[in-house]
Amino acid sequence: MIRVVLPAHLRALAKVDGEVRVSCAGAAQPTQRLVLDEIEARYPVLRGTIRDQATGKRRAFMRFFGCEQDLSHESPDAPLPEAIAAGAEPYLVVAAMAGG
Repeated sequence: MIRVVLPAHLRALAKVDGEVRVSCAGAAQPTQRLVLDEIEARYPVLRGTIRDQATGKRRAFMRFFGCEQDLSHESPDAPLPEAIAAGAEPYLVVAAMAGG
């Protein structure tokens, strides 16, 4: 199971507390795309909040982290780090702050 930490506003929207756990069963190696597909399938209210529905690209103020790395600019089809795939480390979805 992959542990996913969503920002507070998305947890409230999806009506979940704490981490979300998803399974990418059948995938040889989990990817960001598979994890986000699973989250959007399980919580349809989140469709379009993390990624643009038409293009599948991440929203401008959404960032992805894991294993102390910024995964935001990685290919969505690149394998996630092993520690995330094994559930030892969480996959973090972070809403960036802007303003002054």
